[in-house]
Amino acid sequence: MRNLFAALRDALASGQDAVLVTVVASSGSTPRGAGARMVVTGQGRLCGTIGGGAVEYRSQQVAQELLRTGGAHLEHFRLHENQVQDLGMICGGAVDVYFRHIPAGDADTLALVGHMESLYRAGEPAWLICEITGGCGGAMGIYGGKSGVFGLSLPSALTGALGGKPCQLTDGGRSYYCEPLFQAGRVYVFGGGHVSQALVPALTAVDFRCVVLEDRPEFCRPELFPGVEETRLVDNARLADFVTVEERDYVVVMTRGHKDDQAVQAQMLRTPAHYIGVIGSRRKTAGVFARLREEGFTDADLARITTPIGLDIKAETPAEIAVSIAAQLIQVRAERAEH
Repeated sequence: MRNLFAALRDALASGQDAVLVTVVASSGSTPRGAGARMVVTGQGRLCGTIGGGAVEYRSQQVAQELLRTGGAHLEHFRLHENQVQDLGMICGGAVDVYFRHIPAGDADTLALVGHMESLYRAGEPAWLICEITGGCGGAMGIYGGKSGVFGLSLPSALTGALGGKPCQLTDGGRSYYCEPLFQAGRVYVFGGGHVSQALVPALTAVDFRCVVLEDRPEFCRPELFPGVEETRLVDNARLADFVTVEERDYVVVMTRGHKDDQAVQAQMLRTPAHYIGVIGSRRKTAGVFARLREEGFTDADLARITTPIGLDIKAETPAEIAVSIAAQLIQVRAERAEH
């Protein structure tokens, strides 16, 4: 999402008009659900996707028309049985797609994207809110969990209803489409080896914020981890001097050896981290857990640790292991959003 709005900003700043295309509702077997977006300019789709296939193709045609006429538009794709295969929806379905024309250099949108970026850098949870009331022009705003609403005037009853999933809210006859832009919380990756170097770009591609912590300078260079927010050179024996892990955070432990893994796990178990995952075999885990019990940790404490980390997809290479870990963190994040 961050990259999509950066592409939108760059297009507007370079003198191009754009259309922001958003799936605001879907049912049945649709290519992408609510929250899928793309940016379309005169040259075609610039960034993002709403699922490909005929729905996306038709949506690009609608966007091109709006580039000529301006305004905002809500398109209802209702699929009859004979349309299903043509639209790439094997079991049928329906999609509501909202289009908003944004003129080149639009000051409000540029300010909105700038505010979005500042919230991201501050680690503040945020939601994008788009008014989809008929004829409203598609006004957009951002609600920051700490800073409040930017760009729109909204009653607190609406912002109080925001959660971890896209939704539509109404107030006084006005309708809004709301979706989380990014939620607070970081993934703290302890260890900067080959798996970490594959994991960080995989996680950042799906909107996790990653911080790598290493005690070896040669494995603590930001260029090793595309998309990393920060790398920190630490002492694994006194991590509290270098990082404060909160309840919203994820911890991934993959240091260079058992001793460091044990030291990191012992310290992370004393934090309220939402997730603690540790790479390694069951044999290695048994040995480390035995020593942690000797330090006074209970079975209930150790049950907080997910190990071996990642979904069981028979991964072997660093890239495959990274995929399995990223998939598990996506699952954990989605389950958390449901509660």
